[in-house]
Amino acid sequence: MARDYYGILGVDREATEQEIKRAYRKLARKYHPDVNPSAEAAEKFQEIALAQEVLLDPSKRRIVDRGGDPMEQGQAAPGGGFGGFGDIFEAFFGGAGAGSGRQPRSRVQPGNDALLRTTISLDDAFLGVKKDVTVDTAVLCETCHGTGSQSQAKPVACERCHGTGSIEEVQQSFLGNIMTTRECPTCRGFGEVIKDPCRQCAGDGRVRARRDLTVNIPAGIADGMRIRMAGQGEVGHGGGPAGDLYVEVHTSPHPIFAREGDNLHLHVKVPMYEAALGTAVEVETLGGGTTDIEVPAGTQPGERVVLTGAGMPRLRSQEAGDMIAHIDVVVPTELRPEEREALEGLRDGHPATASVAADGEGRDESFFGRMRERFRR
Repeated sequence: MARDYYGILGVDREATEQEIKRAYRKLARKYHPDVNPSAEAAEKFQEIALAQEVLLDPSKRRIVDRGGDPMEQGQAAPGGGFGGFGDIFEAFFGGAGAGSGRQPRSRVQPGNDALLRTTISLDDAFLGVKKDVTVDTAVLCETCHGTGSQSQAKPVACERCHGTGSIEEVQQSFLGNIMTTRECPTCRGFGEVIKDPCRQCAGDGRVRARRDLTVNIPAGIADGMRIRMAGQGEVGHGGGPAGDLYVEVHTSPHPIFAREGDNLHLHVKVPMYEAALGTAVEVETLGGGTTDIEVPAGTQPGERVVLTGAGMPRLRSQEAGDMIAHIDVVVPTELRPEEREALEGLRDGHPATASVAADGEGRDESFFGRMRERFRR
């Protein structure tokens, strides 16, 4: 009868890899020989270790889910005395045969990269900022220092595969007996085993933990850019070198400025009489200071005033983009009697009258003219 590997660990059949590992660690702390020296505990510890190895191997877990036991020699698929077609195909084309030169895989593996997202203000993107972040990742186990051994002893050669990391089996099929080679379930292909697994990390050499880091975000960084922090990612299995941490930076919307590349856009509302006579508007900049936007006399609706070099700083450069003010000429909707009288006097004394414009005449066909509504507040 096939062993109930799920029942041994106390997890359901839909358990994730993390849930399986968590259940194993919980039981290992209870039955580890260093904690419980009884013979029954030692047998139970071997049993739960085997259950974890089987359920963490996708091919072995599929056999378990079909009702079989991958640890039995010549394991057959349910309902017949022969292996499934997939097993036969793997035996011919996917499995490594005897003398194939297969080598055990290294216990020490490089860690994965990690990605973290953070949001800053447009002011911080303009000036640059040091941002404190917290990352949840795999770190070196402080108990065994990455060795996976409670006593930090070196691993020993696996007795089952004699250090090769793989074992040979004979499988029955309709073509006869087939010799196949598969990963050793005892050492999981490492060719070596740890006699006294660390109680903190269960022999993995790393544990999950939260770390606080400070990210240097340069002035001028654009939305969506990533900053690479070498060696700040996940520590690898067996205490292997850590991967890199990438911090993806996003900027929150600003109440006045809209950024496009290195340029800053804003809208300035100007009463029609000031647009006709000319004026200046004071604007608070992202750097904390102020600047004046000079609106020339006779400025028309939709015209732009460009302040060269007053935009966002360019990365790795001493230059900066521009600040572009889009002029919205405001026409009053309600007039006092004296205002109406003054305007009527201007109209009567001016030769220009309303007329239909010729095709394209007086139209703002530039890119930012078409985008005017996008920036309208």
